[in-house]
Amino acid sequence: MKNPNESQIDLSSICGTCKTHSCGSCGSLVTPIDPLPQVSRRNFGKSLLLGSAAAFFGTGVDTRASVKSAKMMADMNLHNGFVSPNLAVSQKEGPILTVLDEFYKMGPGPSSSHTMGPMRITYDFYQRVSKLPTDELKRATSLKVHLFGSLSATGEGHGTNRASLAGLLGKSPADCPPEFLDGLAADPNKIYKLNLGPASFDVSLKDVIFDKPDGTFPHPNTMTCKLMAGDQAIYELEYYSVGGGFIEWKGYKSPDKGQPKYPYEHARELKKYLIDDKIPLAKLFLENEMSISGKSEQEIWEFIDQVSEVMVRGVDAGLKVDGLLPGPIKLESKAAEMYHNIQKGNKGPAGRAVATIAAYGFAMAEENARGHIIVTAPTGGSAGIIPAIVKSLRDVNTPTQNVREGLLAAAVIGYLCKHNATLSGAEGGCQAEVGVGSSMGAALISQAMGESPKVVSNAAESALEHHLGMTCDPVAGYVQIPCIERCAYGAVKAWTAYTIASEEVPEERRVDLDTTISAMALTAKEMNTKYKETSEGGLAVSVVLC
Repeated sequence: MKNPNESQIDLSSICGTCKTHSCGSCGSLVTPIDPLPQVSRRNFGKSLLLGSAAAFFGTGVDTRASVKSAKMMADMNLHNGFVSPNLAVSQKEGPILTVLDEFYKMGPGPSSSHTMGPMRITYDFYQRVSKLPTDELKRATSLKVHLFGSLSATGEGHGTNRASLAGLLGKSPADCPPEFLDGLAADPNKIYKLNLGPASFDVSLKDVIFDKPDGTFPHPNTMTCKLMAGDQAIYELEYYSVGGGFIEWKGYKSPDKGQPKYPYEHARELKKYLIDDKIPLAKLFLENEMSISGKSEQEIWEFIDQVSEVMVRGVDAGLKVDGLLPGPIKLESKAAEMYHNIQKGNKGPAGRAVATIAAYGFAMAEENARGHIIVTAPTGGSAGIIPAIVKSLRDVNTPTQNVREGLLAAAVIGYLCKHNATLSGAEGGCQAEVGVGSSMGAALISQAMGESPKVVSNAAESALEHHLGMTCDPVAGYVQIPCIERCAYGAVKAWTAYTIASEEVPEERRVDLDTTISAMALTAKEMNTKYKETSEGGLAVSVVLC
């Protein structure tokens, strides 16, 4: 059998290189033999959600019963779901080393770990096997994917199987058409012809196997991909969807990174570069990105343009679809009807503007709920905010380069929050997802509008400040109530924060960005665990599904 680590494919740009303890993507790394193991809140919260999901396109469930089932699964994971110390370890120390393709990740919703990660994994495997020698490919008769642990327990409910199949069929996570993903779900028995060089064989959802939900795995989200010749594996590789869309594999080594030209950990260090040294933010960001990642300026702009297009395409798609969203909640989508009503309404300029931005936020968040392609900005749960803002900036004919630089400013805010607090709802509540997304959005608008670094920072601070303490309490564990509507409010708040920051005297703002990020981190530490993506508090228990 071929050694997977001998692959000649350059995969240095694939995510899995997160460098802070607090983003929540990888969870706590705990040795399985530790007699008193500690499980990260993200993994614990994920475990509690396991029992909450009926089939992704299934019928209703009672939330109280689902929580009971979730606790049973949590007990299982407390004994079997430890994360291997051999997986990449997040590092908090030193300057920020996050890069754009780790932060803005593209793929299918509604779960970055259960749908986006698996599709990135199978697409990676498809690329690997496509490059195998011809004599090996001639022997190939099938492709198989085995899902273990959490992916097996709730994979059907999150659409893991269809996302995995799409990747096997060579569909890029960033570009896969929504109708293709919908077709996989609508016709689960359909057989697809796959051509791999000289080999041609059938693949279907039956080739994605829900294997053992319990056992000792390197990560709770473990899966293996195999290229088969009859009953023999020609090539196989074990993968891990470690959260947030990040992926790793057996034998994985973090890509080497360079050091930033302008190192920083906090906004106060950025202030010296941007204000005291008068270095433009876009120049600083590009220099750092090139130094750390090794990419060229053209490659960076091309990636930003792809991110922007995926976002706007998602909003446009969401504005055209109505009807029930998938899952047990039976939630009616709102974006299309809202947008239609705005055009014929009489709310005045202010009312139309607010309603339009909100409709854009609904549109992309609803696309996430449908399992369509989204961009984590910073997470799947907050994926409606930045696209709504990019779309609204295009509406007012904002120059493309300004929007590009705005997305860089948004990333800077996300990096700071990731490094000094958290982006995970399971660690910090919804303040860490929608709050950070709104803060990023306020920075995006301010930068795109040509405001000073002080105004950009003030706008970001204001948006984050007014999300502090927001809990993460998804009903039935689905990213729908209250998540979708929060994206709409987050986008509107971002514009509000920009408006206030751009009209006040910048130097008179009493609270700075570093202080508010610290407050978010402190609030996250003190927040009751039942309000951290566990569906054990707030709306998740107030709203009972029958």
